[in-house]
Formats: sequence, C-alpha cells, structure tokens
Amino acid sequence: MNLYAKLQARAAAGKPLRVGMIGAGKFGSMYLSQVPRTPGLHMVGIADLSPDRAKAALRNVGWKDDAFAASSLEQAAKNGNTAIIDDGMALITSPHVDIIIDATGNPAVGIAHVLACCEHGKHIVMVNVEADALAGPLLKRRADEAGIIYSLAYGDQPALICEMVDWARAAGFSVVAAGKGTKYLPTYHSSTPDTVWQHYGLTADDAARGGMNAQMFNSFLDGTKSAIEMASVSNATGLSAPHGLRFPAVGVDDLARVLRPVADGGILDVRGQVEVISSVERDTRPVFRDLRWGVYVTFAADSDYVARCFKEYGLITDPSGQYSSMYKPFHLIGLELGITVASIGVRAESTGAPICWNGDVVATAKRDLAAGEILDGEGGFTVYGKLLPASESIALGGLPLGLAHGVKLIKPVKAGAAVGWNDVAYDAQSTAVKFRREMETVFGTSS
Repeated sequence: MNLYAKLQARAAAGKPLRVGMIGAGKFGSMYLSQVPRTPGLHMVGIADLSPDRAKAALRNVGWKDDAFAASSLEQAAKNGNTAIIDDGMALITSPHVDIIIDATGNPAVGIAHVLACCEHGKHIVMVNVEADALAGPLLKRRADEAGIIYSLAYGDQPALICEMVDWARAAGFSVVAAGKGTKYLPTYHSSTPDTVWQHYGLTADDAARGGMNAQMFNSFLDGTKSAIEMASVSNATGLSAPHGLRFPAVGVDDLARVLRPVADGGILDVRGQVEVISSVERDTRPVFRDLRWGVYVTFAADSDYVARCFKEYGLITDPSGQYSSMYKPFHLIGLELGITVASIGVRAESTGAPICWNGDVVATAKRDLAAGEILDGEGGFTVYGKLLPASESIALGGLPLGLAHGVKLIKPVKAGAAVGWNDVAYDAQSTAVKFRREMETVFGTSS
C-alpha cells in the first residue's frame, strides 16, 4: 500500500484531491469524520437536501464551524474550506471539483448523478450501491466512454469482497465463493418497518432516540440489502448469482467446508458464486465464531502441492484439504471510504466496478398484494429484493427492486412471487426506467 505516501506528496505539492459529496447521512458522516486527518484531500463541497442537517452532521463528527463557512464552491476552492449547498448537480458541474461521492442511496438519483458526471468529466464513487445493482453495468460502460472512473465504495462490503477476490485471483487461486455475513432467519423476509425493531432487540422509542430509520434498517434485515450487495459483487467479479441467496448458518471455521460445490460436499450450485452467510442458526442460536459484520472468500488449492502448503501453514480447510478460506471480520463503512477516493485520485483505479451483468435484484411480494396497492420499495411493507441470475430476471420480466417504489400494482401478486413489469403501472419516460430498459436490451442477450 502506498496510497498514504502519494496523498502526502499531493499535500506537499499543494495539489490536493478536490472532492464533493452528495448526501450527508450516516455513511457520509463517517467519512467526514476522517477527512480532516487525511492529507492531500480537500472536501470542496457537500450537497444535502437539508444544509442544516449537513452542518449538524459536521459538528457531530468534530468539525469546527469555520471549516464549513464558505458561502460558495468558488470561495471554498480559494480558501481551502468547505461549502454546504443543497444542489448536488452544482457540485458535479463545478470546475472546482474532480471526484464526486454519491452517498444518497436513491437509485434513480444515482443514475442521474452518474450520467451528469459523464457529461462533466467527474469521477464517481458509488456509495449508492442501490443504483449500481439497478443499472451498474451500463453506468460503467457510459463512464468508460466518457473517460471517467466509476467505483464502488471501499468500506461497504461489496468493495471489500471485490478486494478479497482480486487478492485470491492475483495470487493464482481459483475463487470458489465470496460474500459476506449478516443476521438472517427465513421469517425476516416478511419483516416490515413495524416489526423490525423487535428483531434488533430494540424498542421503537430506543430507535427514535438513536435517529434510526425503520425502513432502512428493515432493508438490512429482510434480505434486500444482501441481495443488492451480492448483485453488485457478482457483476463486479464475474462470479455467478444463485436463484435466491441461501443464507447458510456458517462460522468462519466452516467456510471452506460449506462454501464449496455440492459435488464436493458443500452447498454451491457451481464453483464460483456469491453467497451470504447467517450469524444465527435456524433455531435462533448464535453461530459459533460468526461473521456477521465481515466478508469472506473461499478458494481452491487445485494441486496436491498447494494443498500440502495449506496444511503446513495452518490454514483451515475442508475435509479434503483442497478448499480453504480467508475472511475479514469487520467492515468500517464510511470510515474506510478514503481508500476509494485516494485510489481514484492518485492511482486512477477503482475499488470495484461492474464487468458484466450476472446478478439482478427482483421485487418479491412479502405478502399477498392486491391490485391498486402502491409498492414502497426497499425495506418497506410490500416487497423485498431477491437475488436472481440476470438471465432469469430478464426471462420472467421481473421488476427491479430499485424501481419498485411509488408504483401502483395493476394485478394481484401472491406472497413470495416475483413482481413483474407487467404487474405495475410505471412511467416509461422516466430517466431511470428508460436507462434500466436500455440496459436490459444491451446486456440481456450477452450476459
């Protein structure tokens, strides 16, 4: 790693990376806490729909008021401080910003931001994994055509998984499986914002005092966020996406035994796919040495010599000795985002980006849904996201989870069934719908 040295050189030369961030929520706040301690970086502007909320977030993470006292992006560029504005597009069009961070979490907005970055020559960090899961392969193609870098965000699990996959492959290993841990039980798929806190061991009042958003936290629980993140990993690594995640209850000592192909005694449909593991057994007992907050990769020896090396150096393997694993027990979310910013700014490299369209996330009914109901999207009362192979999603005409918000059902859908494009009344002229439909046409026959 030499990112820090390169950042120091930028600082010494008086040429810091010029960054703008859109969205000052939890992820953004965590990153902002690290910005003052990062050399060679200038946060020129922060755009948030509520500038007062953004300022409160800055104070909360230790910024002094004079650090964000600039009245405009031009003044911030001149004085070396930060401007707080309410217009994300103004950041993208500014000549004083080179790298944009989209931390909005809104898939339609994310598509618009990437396309604007393509037009104005700004590199883009996609904390907005929702947009990446919805249309990442075509967004990446547009970014390449525009000569800008499109990158997943380090600190979020997808980029960390991509790093582990890259490590394994660059070291000469065949990747068998890759993914992350989470807390999962089958009943969670039907969880709603009204039931979410009981699964976290909190009361609604506890959550309110902590400023926790019920729908957002429910998306972590009901399987949606896992599906979104594994779609991004599948598309960024070329690993296969299964027909629905299995969420096996697995501890770190059993990764290589369980996350191997069925033919070899594991659970994988194929050698080389994504999967999420649960930190609780199906009877709710905690998994021993769980990986709830971490990421993992399993890989193959593919020779007796390498298998012998696994044994000699104490790696935990499956019974055959041919499969082993590596894992990272935690991810630090926004606290680690600076790795992506630095990688883009001083190496001109992403920390993960789509290379194909293997995985998709389809809106799936949480309960029997009636015609006339309005879908409320990620983490809501009506649907959850299910990971499918992209080819299967196209074949069934599945409605992508990222577009299942604020649309009306025109047909009933049974609990557990996929919602299709033909089941809803959608705005065919919206930018997000048109872009996603274009991706289905461009990639649907080639992935």
